[in-house]
Amino acid sequence: MANGVERESGLMIFSDEELREMSGVKKGGEYIEVTCGCTSHRYGDAVGRLRVFSNGDLEITCECTPGCNEDKLTPAAFEKHSGRETARKWKNNVWVIVNGEKVPLSKTVLLKYYNQALKNGNGSHRSHNGRVCHRDEFVLCTSCNKERRFRLRTKEECLIHHNALADKNWKCSDLPYDKITCDDEEERASRRVYRGCTRSPTCKGCTSCVCFGCEICRFSDCSCQTCIDFTMNAKA
Repeated sequence: MANGVERESGLMIFSDEELREMSGVKKGGEYIEVTCGCTSHRYGDAVGRLRVFSNGDLEITCECTPGCNEDKLTPAAFEKHSGRETARKWKNNVWVIVNGEKVPLSKTVLLKYYNQALKNGNGSHRSHNGRVCHRDEFVLCTSCNKERRFRLRTKEECLIHHNALADKNWKCSDLPYDKITCDDEEERASRRVYRGCTRSPTCKGCTSCVCFGCEICRFSDCSCQTCIDFTMNAKA
């Protein structure tokens, strides 16, 4: 523990000085986590934990009530979940606490990597704001018949999902990054509708979040027909 900041081994994506006055700061391998919230005139403050990743991704775990299980929300989805009346302005409506005061995300350093991703987004598939975007997908466990969520933000995560789809005997225990067993509950239907679309939190599939092939989700060393076709077309 140093300067009130909990540290873990890994990349330092913000300096201590940049985070010095923020409440609830924790540092992970490729992200930092801070206390955040969104205020509804009707329901009051909904508090959560914001994770800011070095690749620009933003994730919020809601702590509005002791029984709330909403996690991995985009800021837009968290804003909507909070009951904020003037939604669609999450950069101004979602706040963090700096020096005891609520400060909009737009006035902090926390959007630095998000804004860089907007400006420098690469890849052949991009959302309406320029970011490479793949929505979360689900794979059915062949043992317990429960659907498990796969995040597809990085090439590594896309490969994990790609291999799971190809495995006709895929099981919960095969997930490499989440310690999930067949005994764990399946996500609630109300939670599964949030799949990470940057256009709409509860999108059922659109041109912003459904990818039909790009350098992130296709693999030149894979022998499946989908990857072979993509690689051949990319070279043409």
